[in-house]
Amino acid sequence: MPDSQPQPYRFSSGSSGPSGPSGPSGPSSSSSGLPGPSGSSPSGSSGRSDGSGLLLCGARLTDGRTVDVRLSGGRIEAVGTAGSLTARTARMDLSGHLLLPAPAEPHAHSDTALSADGGGPAPYAAREVQRRTTEAALLQLGHGATALRSHVRVGDVQGLESMGAVLQARRALRGLVELTVVAMPRVLTGLAGAEGLAMLRDAVKMGASVVGGCPDLDPDPAGYTEAVLEVASEQGCPVDLHTDGDDPARLARLAAMAGGLRPGVTLGPCAGLGRLPSEVAARSADQLAAAGVTVVCLPQGGCSGVDRRGTAPVRLLRAAGVRVAAGSGALRDVSNPVGRGDPLEAAYLLASRYGLRAADAYGAVSSSARAALGLPEVRVEAGFPAELLAVRGDRLDAALSLAYSRIVVHRGRVVARTSAVREYCGSAAAVALDLPRQGRTGGAS
Repeated sequence: MPDSQPQPYRFSSGSSGPSGPSGPSGPSSSSSGLPGPSGSSPSGSSGRSDGSGLLLCGARLTDGRTVDVRLSGGRIEAVGTAGSLTARTARMDLSGHLLLPAPAEPHAHSDTALSADGGGPAPYAAREVQRRTTEAALLQLGHGATALRSHVRVGDVQGLESMGAVLQARRALRGLVELTVVAMPRVLTGLAGAEGLAMLRDAVKMGASVVGGCPDLDPDPAGYTEAVLEVASEQGCPVDLHTDGDDPARLARLAAMAGGLRPGVTLGPCAGLGRLPSEVAARSADQLAAAGVTVVCLPQGGCSGVDRRGTAPVRLLRAAGVRVAAGSGALRDVSNPVGRGDPLEAAYLLASRYGLRAADAYGAVSSSARAALGLPEVRVEAGFPAELLAVRGDRLDAALSLAYSRIVVHRGRVVARTSAVREYCGSAAAVALDLPRQGRTGGAS
C-alpha cells in the first residue's frame, strides 16, 4: 500500500502527547491539531485531555454525512450535523477527513520488532526489548491502532526477562495506547515442558493477560493445547494460539477442546487452511465457527511464531460464520524485514488481493480486531468509546488506497498525528489539471 511511515516519536517538556520530527520531504508526527485548509492550526486544537473534552468539526462519515462530534470523558458525547454542536472546549477542524472507529492490532510481536537491522537473532536484553517495544507501539499508534496485543516468548534463554521488559513498556505507554500481552512458551509437554508450564503461570502472575504459544512446535500439539487451555481456565484468561492450520485433524481436536471456553480462543495465522482441498478447509471452517473461535489472518506477511507464510482463506472462513480479524504479524524482524505494522495496509490487501468489500476489509482491522481483543465496540455514535481515526479523504475505499495523513484519538484526546505533504514542484500541468494537494478539502492526500 503506498503510504508514508510516521517518524519515531519523542516527548517534549510540557507536552500531553507524542511529537516527532518533521522534514520538508517526509511526513511529520505530533499531538497537535491538524492545520486547517489555510495551513494554520485552528485555535485550541491541540486535542489535550484537560477534562473539558474536544469538538471535532466537519468530519465525513462513511454514510456520506458531514458531522460535528463532541467528545467528553473518553466517550462520544454527541454527534450532530456540521455546525450544530457547540461546546466550551478545544476544537479541531476535520474538513476533508473521513472519521472512522480506530483500528486495533490483534497480532504483534513486540519482543522481536524492529530487530531486522541487526542481521541476526533479535537481542533480548531487557532494556533493548523495552526500547523496541515502545518504539513499535508508537509506530503502530501513528498508523491508527489504539490497542495492541503482543505475543512475547517466555522460557528458553530469555526466561521471563522479555516479558518483564514488555510489561514495563506497557506501563510507560498507558494513556497513549492499550497494550495487552500474550505469554508464549515454546514447549509444554514432556520433561522439558514442566519448566515451560511453570514459566507460563509465572508470566500470568507478572501481568500477562492472555496465554498462548505455538502447539505445532511441541512434540505433542494436543497436549500443548490442553495445557494452555487448563492454565486459561484456572486464571480466567483468553487464549491466543499460533498455528499454520494445515492439519485438519489437529484443528478439529483444537476446536473441540476450545468450544465454550470463555473469555474465548483466537487462532492465527492459519495460512495452511488455504492449502487444503476446498471441501476439507470448509469442514474445518465450520468446526471453528461452531466452537466460537476467532481467526486472525496476517495479510502483510508472516511472523516469528510460524515458519510458513500465506494468508488464511478469509472469504471461506467468513462464509462459515467465523469471526476473522486481520493483524500485522512481524514488524521489521527477521520473519518480515519490511513489515510495516499498518492496519490500513492489512485492510487494503484484504480488499485488493482477497476480494473483500472495503467496509468488510476495514472491519477486519477495527470492529473484528477489537472484538478479538475483548474490547467494547466503537461506532461514531453518542455513547461509544472515543477511539477514532481521521484520515484525509471522503470515501473508505479511497482512504484504504491513499491514507497518508492520519489523526488518532484515544480516550477522547488526540494522541498521534501524521501529516504528509504532496507537491508537484514547477509543474504547469499539475496546476492546469488541479491535482490534489495536502490541505485541499475532500480528496485523499
